[in-house]
Amino acid sequence: MNSDMKELESQLKPVLDGFSEFLMKRHLTDKMHLPFLVHWVRDFLLFAHGKSDYTFEQCRDLFLEEIGSNEIYQPWQVRQAGEALHIYYYQYRHSSEEKTSINHPISDDKKLIARLEEIMRLRHYSPSTEKSYLLWTKRFLGYCLETSSRSRPNRENLTSFLTHLAVVSKVSSSTQNQAFNALLLFFREVLHEDLQDLGQSVRARRGKRLPTVLSVQEVKALFEVIDSDYKLMVMLLYGSGLRLMELLGLRVKDIDFNAGIIMVRSGKGDNDRATILPSSLEWELKAQIEKVRKLHEIDLSNGFGEAPIPNALDRKYKNIGKTFGWQYLFPADKVAVDPSDNKVRRFHVYEKTFQAAVKRAVIKSGIIKHATPHTLRHSFATHLLMNGTDIREIQELLGHKSVETTMIYTHVIREFKTKARSPLDDM
Repeated sequence: MNSDMKELESQLKPVLDGFSEFLMKRHLTDKMHLPFLVHWVRDFLLFAHGKSDYTFEQCRDLFLEEIGSNEIYQPWQVRQAGEALHIYYYQYRHSSEEKTSINHPISDDKKLIARLEEIMRLRHYSPSTEKSYLLWTKRFLGYCLETSSRSRPNRENLTSFLTHLAVVSKVSSSTQNQAFNALLLFFREVLHEDLQDLGQSVRARRGKRLPTVLSVQEVKALFEVIDSDYKLMVMLLYGSGLRLMELLGLRVKDIDFNAGIIMVRSGKGDNDRATILPSSLEWELKAQIEKVRKLHEIDLSNGFGEAPIPNALDRKYKNIGKTFGWQYLFPADKVAVDPSDNKVRRFHVYEKTFQAAVKRAVIKSGIIKHATPHTLRHSFATHLLMNGTDIREIQELLGHKSVETTMIYTHVIREFKTKARSPLDDM
């Protein structure tokens, strides 16, 4: 360790000691998990050193992406790191003797958060929506604690927070609107205050955006360079038009070779739908299912073999999580402890690991467009439309509520099929 690193470590020691004391005093963790939370904050601060031009959120996202792409870490460890950083930045850093001495209702924010989580569970919000809404609410409460001495979060706090996001954090209009939607639910259902009349004044206006679409040649180039472990997943995204979490959430039982369809269960909006099972992938999918079968047999022999089950179905059907049909089609390499009940289960491939693999493949293939796993869904819809598929059928395959949403792809195909000629070409 060089002298600069030793000096930085010595500077961090009082910060980490204070954070450790804060965690125990606030009963935010137990003694067993305390060293791990402090460890993540230490690694993050070392990672963020010298990145003064980055916001906390940017540094945090880069840090979590880096450890998420490292095979030595499990998904639950990345989630633990994210929670540690959230507590450090939004609670510990903003705490002081002056603030804690104020009789501030945000000291009861854990009860408010618990109530919001309960409401979202009752309404069957998707895990990703639940996670983002909770993060926005915690971030808002932290902002209120830092900037306001009022006895209760109110409209002024909300307007100020959204302005802060736009002016200081420089978030996009869609991100700002997502924050407003989360806090609208929080105010309406937890604080029992309706903010609908604020919608027109604080919602960011988003201009028209066209999705990024890859050409057929670019899709083929991506297939050629993607890591073999993820090739089938990428091909299925493009061949079936699945969303990322719909792909990762597929179970063995959702593949119907006889009907030639893939069943998407509890998709966006908690809706089920059927989409295309590409006949060209039938052999690869059957091989993948056999791979899952062998892995499941090994897990069972080791005393594991249970997959997470939604909506408490495991209470209704005992040991359903250990049946083969409920195993994830794309399982994680290792079993992990489920933090909800401390049982050992095998989850699906971690989304950030898969996203990082696609990102590497995009760079390697020479594609200069900003392509992500979701880009393959856009490409699926656009190429079907170019091949003459009825737009209503595409709407059903994508799971769009309204055909107007699907109509966006009629504008995209102009990139590939331009009817009008530039006058310059006729000169």
